[in-house]
Amino acid sequence: MKYLSNEEYDRLQAELEDRVSRRIEISDRIGKARDLGDLKENAEYHAAREDQGLNEAKIRELEQALKEAILVDNSEVPEGVVYIGTTVKLRNTKTGDEDLYRLVGESTGRFDIDYLEVTPNSALGEALMKRQVGETVSVDLPKGRTDFDIIEIMD
Repeated sequence: MKYLSNEEYDRLQAELEDRVSRRIEISDRIGKARDLGDLKENAEYHAAREDQGLNEAKIRELEQALKEAILVDNSEVPEGVVYIGTTVKLRNTKTGDEDLYRLVGESTGRFDIDYLEVTPNSALGEALMKRQVGETVSVDLPKGRTDFDIIEIMD
């Protein structure tokens, strides 16, 4: 069971639709590779079959995630409270370093964004949930216990 914002749900739905639409393309690749002859030594055929298996596995994963998803309605959350879908600026109390974190239901795995994604099931995500600006959260991280001041909440 995963908590997802509407934006995250829509992203997963779009990915599912894209992968379902790829079925025809992959099936065509398999058919063309099959027409080339001997399947034992047909690398194109085996690659297309492997792509098909991976695509079908991802489709099942996405369908399951969407089926089990609990959509988060941020309209009920008071302003200035950290909840799924909000971005917060945190300051490490020991080092003074400031970074942006976004509480997400499901990580995109992207590294080209201006913030770090944190899920509600992570130590930092649990500590941040329902907190406000000015509060300090303590988190057990792999490098040890770390305290963060919540400096700003951006929606």
